[in-house]
Amino acid sequence: MNFRCFKVFIAILLTFFSVSWVNAATKNEDRSFVLSSPFPSALETLQKQIGYTFKNIALLKRAMTHASFSEENNKALSILGGHVIESSVSLYSLEKDIDISAKDLNQVVLEISKVEASCTIDGMQLGLEKVVRVSPKTNSSAPIVVCSAFRAIFGAIALDTGKSDDAGNVFLKVHGRKVGRGFAM
Repeated sequence: MNFRCFKVFIAILLTFFSVSWVNAATKNEDRSFVLSSPFPSALETLQKQIGYTFKNIALLKRAMTHASFSEENNKALSILGGHVIESSVSLYSLEKDIDISAKDLNQVVLEISKVEASCTIDGMQLGLEKVVRVSPKTNSSAPIVVCSAFRAIFGAIALDTGKSDDAGNVFLKVHGRKVGRGFAM
């Protein structure tokens, strides 16, 4: 009877240690995968390029996630970022020339907001098509994908700092204080 209890005890002990060892090995494999993944290093590079380090890196991860990849995506951040860009360009334009006509100001804002022009060019210069996460069926170089990711960066910065002005200032640095074709700021 004692020998039988001993065998049962040993079997339970071996099962426990085997499961613990497999769990530990799996966790280590998962960690090495995360550390060697190109996405975190791409986010680090992107932060250096834009001259802003996120306090909450999850916001930048979301900004670089297209709707085709996840339900937690950059759509809302892109909308916020678009408004941040428009208001910072308007403010900067009015600071430069308080007498700018409403028509000219509107034209400047429209130029900066065009997906096919300024927004996509700025995003491509940052290499966002290589950073943004999309589904395999989605073209990460498509202008709308790149532009949405570009805008989402500034929405994410506004949330990270709690100030749209901070995000607008980062935009102006990234954009080079120039607006579209023929409009120098």
